[in-house]
Formats: sequence, C-alpha cells, structure tokens
Amino acid sequence: MNYTAPMTTLPEISAGLGTGATGQTWILNGIALGLAALLLVAGSLADDYGRKRVFVVGAGVLAVASVVCAVATGTFVFVAARVVQGTASAALLAAGLGLIGHAFPAGAERVRATGLWGAMIGLGIALGPVVTGLVAEAGSWRAGYWIFVGGAAAIVLAGLRLPESRAARTRRLDVGGVVTLGLGLAALLGAVTEGRAGWARPQVTLLFAAAALLIAAFVAVEWRIAQPMLDLALFRRPLFLTATGGALVTGLTVIGPMSYLPTVLQHTLKQSPLTSAGVFSIWSGASFVTALQARRLRMRGDHQLALGLALAAAGNVALLGLATHRPWPQTAAGLLVAGLGSGLVNAALARLAVESVPADRVSMGSGANNTARYIGSSLGVAIVVAITGAAGLVHGTDIAIATAAGGAALGAAAALLSGRTPAAR
Repeated sequence: MNYTAPMTTLPEISAGLGTGATGQTWILNGIALGLAALLLVAGSLADDYGRKRVFVVGAGVLAVASVVCAVATGTFVFVAARVVQGTASAALLAAGLGLIGHAFPAGAERVRATGLWGAMIGLGIALGPVVTGLVAEAGSWRAGYWIFVGGAAAIVLAGLRLPESRAARTRRLDVGGVVTLGLGLAALLGAVTEGRAGWARPQVTLLFAAAALLIAAFVAVEWRIAQPMLDLALFRRPLFLTATGGALVTGLTVIGPMSYLPTVLQHTLKQSPLTSAGVFSIWSGASFVTALQARRLRMRGDHQLALGLALAAAGNVALLGLATHRPWPQTAAGLLVAGLGSGLVNAALARLAVESVPADRVSMGSGANNTARYIGSSLGVAIVVAITGAAGLVHGTDIAIATAAGGAALGAAAALLSGRTPAAR
C-alpha cells in the first residue's frame, strides 16, 4: 500500500509541498530506492540475527517514517521519509517471507502460504491508490499516511507474538557486502530516477559509473570471503536464476508499466484520482484473487511463472490504444487478463524465492528475489517515462505497452526453457 500510495495523489502532494518535476519523480521512486538497496541486506540479517526481530523493527521504522510523511512540509523531508519507508518495507518483505518459509515445510502447505503472501502484495497494490484517493477527496492526502501509521503499529503488536527463527548456522556480518551492495544499488536507482529529467546530465553519468564500480566491488567481495551475504554459487542453480530473473522481468514488464497507468488515465482521459484508482484496481484486484487461488493449479513454480508472464503479455497487447479512448470492454478485458497473469507471477515468485535457496537462507532468498523485482520496476517506470517523453504520452504509451508485452513474452519463454533441466526441478 505504501509503494502505490502516491500514484493517484501526486498532484495534491506536489501542490502541498511545492514540488517541482524532479521532486515528483523522487516522490514516486523514493520508496523503491530504499527497497532495492536494503532487501538483500535485510534478508541476510534476518537469517542470521532473527527473522522476527528484523520484522518487528521494520514495522516500527515504517510507522515512524509514515508519521514524518504525514507531517512533512517540504519535498526533501517527504522524499527522505519515503526512502526510509522503503528500507523498513525491505525488512518486512524479506523477514516476513523468511518466517513463512521456516514455518511451512516444502509441500502443499508452503505453496498455499506463499500464494497467500503473493496475494497480499496484489491486494496492497490495489488498496494503496484507492485509500489515498478516497481520503484525498474527502479531506487531505496526509490522512492516508496516518492510516499507514496505524497499520504499521498493529503489525508491530502482531509481530511481537510470533516465534523467533534464524539459521541454524549463523554467519558473521558481511560488512563489505552490505556497504558495496547498498551504496551500489542506491547509486543505480538514483541514476535511473535522475535520468528521467535528462540522461546526458553529468550527475546521471557519475551515478551510473559509481553504481557499476560498487556492484563490481560487491561481486569481488562476495567471491573472496568465506561467509558471503549472497552466495554467488547460487547463480549456478537454474531454479535460482529462474526466480531472480523472473522477478527482474516482472518488475520491468509488469509492475513498472502498470505503475504509470494512473498517470496515463488522468492525463489523457481526464479521469479523477479516484476513478483512475478504480480502473487500476481491475488489474490489481484480479492479481489478488488469482494469487489466492493459484495453488489449485498444481503446477511447478517455474511453469506457473511462465504462464503468468504469458498472460501478462497477452493482457498488455489488448491494452494497445489505451490512451486514445480504446473501447471500454477491451480495456477492461486487457486489464483483467494482465491481472490474472500478475497474480500467478506473484504467487510463483514467492514460492520460488524460498524453494531456490537452502532451507536456512530463506530470508536471503526472499531478499534477492524482491531486490530484482524492485530494481526491475524502477527501470520499467524509467523506460516508460523515457518513451512517453520522446514520443508523446499518447503514442509513447502504445510503444511502452508493446515493449512490455514483448519483454513479458520473452520472460515466459525463458522461464519455461529453464525448467527443462533436471536441476530446476
């Protein structure tokens, strides 16, 4: 909900904070920066120092950051709080799925539990714009963040009742890995965010260069130490490659483009924030319901991922012409099919995240998977913005949707092919 909260209220937030065009980009992408930079770190810490502990601390920090968002009077403070919301959400996502992976052994119960977890992501994506749109029309956009404060506080209280779990063999904190990966991903996301205002600017080039150097340093650190935060040998496992690659493709071709959908609806079809949130909920609502029922398919995780991406591609094709008053039934059908695919993907990725790593590193697996997802989503939004900026919102939207459809189709084919090796099973 926090991730999608500003999608329909960005004009109101910008007016209240006196935000310019670059600041608006950071309002949308600040939480993604915090998520991507800290997910893998949070997962590693949860496995070694306690998944419940990291989960509860994350919920508490999320509550505090939401208070700051609600009372912020300037763009810098609001964006900084959004970044902190991202780091707190990273702890919740990585440690939460780690707790589930530990509590439910492999089998039907784990498939059901991870499917429910994936469904909650879809529900949160659906509710975020609706809740903030409703409270903005009823009073002030700030009220939405006070609602998030209450939700985060409730999660703290519920989390305190959970049993603690951690890896049987804990590892020393990989300080070099934490620093190089965190700063490297922050530089990458910073470059992508700043690039929307001009890719040739010096600060963008410097950030990309810093990201490349820091991520290369992270790989070197992980190869050299005995107990790395991310065991690079995992990339020899076809299932781990499928899980992380599928998450990256999902962010690029599903979450990123769909995150821009309310903006298209408001600017081209002149819809209100609440109306655009309602249209958006066709996709996100279908994703929620499908993820809840995905376990009934009795499919392997990699095949379910392939099917979900294929449906997302088909739904995107049906959305071509969205910005030029496409007939409403075709638009609704496209959103519905894309939502069905997204639900299958969410459930499959949650399942693959814990199945593709050793049992004592489930939070790290969740962190790696969601890191790829949110890096992909940030790059996806950047690509959509770049295309629509160059070709115009109407024609650029069609180009972006077609590009996303092609990427999802290729991702589906790759996921299907990767599952043919015995090691992927």
